[in-house]
Amino acid sequence: MNTDYDVVIVGSGAGAAPVAWMLARAGHDVLVLEKGPWLTEQDFCKDELACCRRSAYTPDLRDEQHVIEEPDGDGWQATPTSESGWDFWNGNVVGGSSNFMSGYFYRLKPMDFRLRSEFGPIEGANVADWPITYSELEPWYTLVEQVVGISGRVVQHPFLEPRSTPDFPHPPLDENIVSRWIDDACERLGWQALPTPRAILSRPAHDRNSCSYSIYCGSYGCSTGAKSSARAALLDQAVTTGRCHIRPHARVTRLISDARGRVVSAEYADRDGNRQRVRGKIFVVACQAIETARLLLSSPGPKHPHGLGNNRGQVGRNLLFSAGGSGQGTFLYRDRTPEEAEALRRRGPFVNRGLQDGYVFETPRLGRVKGGTIDFLFRHPNPVARANPLKRDDDGRLIWGSRLKRRLQQEFTQGRYLRYEVFCDWLPTDDCFVTLDPHVKDKWGMPVARVRVGYHPHDLRVGEVLSEKAKRVLREMGARDVYGGVSGSPPANLVAGGCRFGTDPAHAVLDPDCRVFDAPNLYVSDGSFMPTGGSVPYTWTIYANAFRVGQKIVDAI
Repeated sequence: MNTDYDVVIVGSGAGAAPVAWMLARAGHDVLVLEKGPWLTEQDFCKDELACCRRSAYTPDLRDEQHVIEEPDGDGWQATPTSESGWDFWNGNVVGGSSNFMSGYFYRLKPMDFRLRSEFGPIEGANVADWPITYSELEPWYTLVEQVVGISGRVVQHPFLEPRSTPDFPHPPLDENIVSRWIDDACERLGWQALPTPRAILSRPAHDRNSCSYSIYCGSYGCSTGAKSSARAALLDQAVTTGRCHIRPHARVTRLISDARGRVVSAEYADRDGNRQRVRGKIFVVACQAIETARLLLSSPGPKHPHGLGNNRGQVGRNLLFSAGGSGQGTFLYRDRTPEEAEALRRRGPFVNRGLQDGYVFETPRLGRVKGGTIDFLFRHPNPVARANPLKRDDDGRLIWGSRLKRRLQQEFTQGRYLRYEVFCDWLPTDDCFVTLDPHVKDKWGMPVARVRVGYHPHDLRVGEVLSEKAKRVLREMGARDVYGGVSGSPPANLVAGGCRFGTDPAHAVLDPDCRVFDAPNLYVSDGSFMPTGGSVPYTWTIYANAFRVGQKIVDAI
């Protein structure tokens, strides 16, 4: 068969770039199709209006949206995001949402790969063990540290996952004095605070600069190249081989398959809206869990009448987010010594502290259950977002003049806010999935994804225990106005599942190599593959598995 490329990859983020990097270095011709623009460090700045108040790096919801189904009494209420403003796009540019991540990187632990075997079934949840073990993924976690670049320090603790190397390749980033306060408070409580690994270079490496400590990481693109985004860390290198070609502004609308079930071409709309096709020997889909499911469902063929890989109705099912919650406490400068207050005021150095003492815990109500991770961080510095809520009093009435000025002065000068975030398992259920909406279409006339976002009550119970643990740390540190809680609302930047891998095609979309059942030349390499999400952010695991899949494809060609 005549083909244009050895491998065609749809998407360019953390699930796509490792595949492109490995194949290009192995001498194969690779095409990466990315619907967004190709931006570089020179295009990124610390502009809150462009970054976080407008859709500078994500589609206009009038052109591309989702329909979200939320619980509504005994039923479900469906609302297009063009009406709600709830944005599930996380970064449609070359490198994907990894350009805008905070880069908190944790490995999954061996127990995360066998959640059902370790903790048993949970009524109403579709919990399944992974078809691979931690030890099979461990070398790829290590490769991410070395190639993508992670800064940190390994500390021995009861839940430390096995490692093939003693420490991270890059030393920890600079830390604010509050990190030491967290260490001391946890020690007094009998717990052990851990340095948080970050996908940010603490020193120059891989032809990239080190961190400039602007403190604008999450939601912002990195102008120094220190953040280990898929573009800065991998695609830039892949392109230099001459084997990797990136085609931005290429919105793939469907994959075309033949009577044998093999994908033969990808159809996409170019920047001018013209329909194009490209042929390949092997195809890889990695365009974020929701959009990956949508693309497969939008691609019926002779052997896949209900969408690619969907002969058994599994595509889009068992969608995952990250369960948990958040909260914060206030540290007033006047409560500290002058030296401590001055150190606390320093802008730039990170907190970089986490707590995993509750990764497994036992209570009379819950028994022995899988817990999760608590991460501590300074409140995001965005001034507009911080100032906007201050314009109204407790009764919702607008305030202005000297009264508003005093509130703004207090907000920005009296102290600093230390936040915590809880990460625990979002259990897969029959009420969290992706389908195609029967009515709403995007600007290319394609059905948009309809996403049901039901959660399991167990998620909240676990999150509440961990949230209380985090608040104890803040109070032990001497924080004022400590508050926090948990929610069943899904965080749109932490999404996985929908195309889980396994050994039984009746209950999975992908085989253990992440190849689509019944489509022998089609792989899925983003977070869609995950049967369960674990109790940490997903990105490091997505990177690691994508390297693993890349090697599988190299071996198969």
